[in-house]
Parts: sequence; structure tokens; C-alpha cells
Amino acid sequence: MQIIFNFTSNKDFIVHQLDKETLAVLEQEFNNLHQNNLEKKTPKQYPFSPNFISSYKGYELGMSLKQIERLHNFRANKKWINSAQDFQMVTGVSDALLTSISPYFKFPKWATQSQKKNKGTSKKQSKLDLNLATSEQLQKVYGVGPTLSKRILLYRKKFKGGFNDMAELKAIYGLSEEVINNIRATFKIEYPRSIQRINLNTANQEDLVKIPFIGYELAYNIVEKRMLKEGFNAIKELTKLKDFPVDKIDIISLYLYIN
Repeated sequence: MQIIFNFTSNKDFIVHQLDKETLAVLEQEFNNLHQNNLEKKTPKQYPFSPNFISSYKGYELGMSLKQIERLHNFRANKKWINSAQDFQMVTGVSDALLTSISPYFKFPKWATQSQKKNKGTSKKQSKLDLNLATSEQLQKVYGVGPTLSKRILLYRKKFKGGFNDMAELKAIYGLSEEVINNIRATFKIEYPRSIQRINLNTANQEDLVKIPFIGYELAYNIVEKRMLKEGFNAIKELTKLKDFPVDKIDIISLYLYIN
């Protein structure tokens, strides 16, 4: 009986061990097959030129319709994207999406050589002076064409010394907030023109009408409101007046101060 007991126990142990080892091997094989299947299903990404992204390709990459349209409009003007930074500035893609697709960008040799040269000579490109900008330089900004560049130059010419502040771009018809931000990214005002500011709490109607976007009726309302309030505490209080051009408050503020 002892002999039979020992034989039976060892047999069960051996079978149990074999089953565990077999299961481990089968599990490893299953994992390998599963991984291979996933790799086959995942489409491989190959290098491509960001200058020739079709609507379908852009959709596959995760771009929105608006971002694809921006790219196509940019290329329609015979302009080229020569870096990942250019691609983001033109399309407006997020940092996360740019990080995931930019490693596959393929640029011409002359573009990559130019990038290396620029990196070696200057870490950060300095901004141009808006008061010295030419029509050609303005048109390099995304969203600025011949018509808008002409309007910018005509507005600058109206004032001796040019622009005083970037806020004045809001006075130019056709410049959206997005385009203004693009201009800010490329240009600065090195030497702003001088503006003689007037005290909002002492200025008369004749002084106020000399300020852009303030007519006689609005100037009268300002003086009348000032008398009722016994003076303004902040320039932004003007925005509460009837028919006040709220979107131009940043420009009007350039001509005023409160003592």
C-alpha cells in the first residue's frame, strides 16, 4: 500500500508540473501572436512632406478641417513650409499633435541646411520693426495679403512717427485678432511715436474729439458723465457709456490718463 501511495502521489505531482509548464509556454505563444496581430493592424508611418498634405492625409494625422484649410490656403499663395515651427504657425496645430507627427516631416536638403545654419548663427530670430516694415515683409505674415499690407502702411503713414502701440492694429479694417497676433509674433515697435496724453478728468469737449473714435456727441457724454460722477476713477469706466466703441478702448487709452 505504501508503494502504491508513493507512486500515485509522484505521478500527480509530475502531471501537475507538466501542465503548469505547458500553460506557461502556451501563454507566451498567445502573447506573441497577439502582439504581432496588433503590429499588423497599426498602420506604419512613413516620412512625408508637410507641404503636400491632402485632406485625407490631414484627417489621418488628426488635423481639423480648419487646420487643413489653413495649410492649403498658405500653399495656394505659393509659400512653403520649411520647418516644424512654420507648420504649427500656419496651421495652428497643438503642441501634442506637432510632437507626434513632426518626426516624420521631410524637407528639401536646402531647407534643412538653412535650418542648421540659422541654429548655428542665432538661437532666436529677432523681430522686425513694424514702423520700418515693407509691404513684402508684411505679406510674409500668415493672413496678410497685398490689400491688408497696403492698409497697414497707409495707417502708419497717417501719423508722424508711425505706430505708437500694437493696439492700433485694431483700427485697421479687415485685421482679425488672429492675424494681429501673427503680426505681434513677427514684429515689434522699436521706436513708438510720441503721443501727448490728456487728463480725462479735466479735458474739455474740444480736446476729447481730437482722440480717434471719439466724436462730438460721445465727447459731450463723457464730460456730462464726469460731472455726475465727480470724476472718473479708471479709463475703462468709459466703456459703460452709451455707443462707446468698446473694442477700441485700448487705442483710446493711449491718449488719456487720470490724475
